[in-house]
Amino acid sequence: MDIVFIKQLKLDTIIGIHDWEREQTQPIILDIEIGCSIKDAAQSDHIEHCIDYFNVCERMKQLAKEHSYQLVESFVEEVSRIILQEFMAQWVRVKLNKPIAVNEASGVGVIIERSAQD
Repeated sequence: MDIVFIKQLKLDTIIGIHDWEREQTQPIILDIEIGCSIKDAAQSDHIEHCIDYFNVCERMKQLAKEHSYQLVESFVEEVSRIILQEFMAQWVRVKLNKPIAVNEASGVGVIIERSAQD
């Protein structure tokens, strides 16, 4: 299996359980690894035969702008669902880092792995 990756996609969104987190956007950072085969794309040299990472990024920006979640777990689960269903990936690993959630830490968050069979 091959992997298409997106590293440190910075998004602003409403996320969190505290009142101050619900009042304004805050940054989150996504690392996404998408399991797929790049063989057809490599042979054809056509974008329609691969997972278009630009479109994945645009879709994640749309998600962050249009939805607000209380839990990072909910946000990251939706990211994985979108990638598996809308982009027809076989497997995905998503890391969500919330860098300003805890002053004493450079970031907190979750990492999940999902497959099309889940």
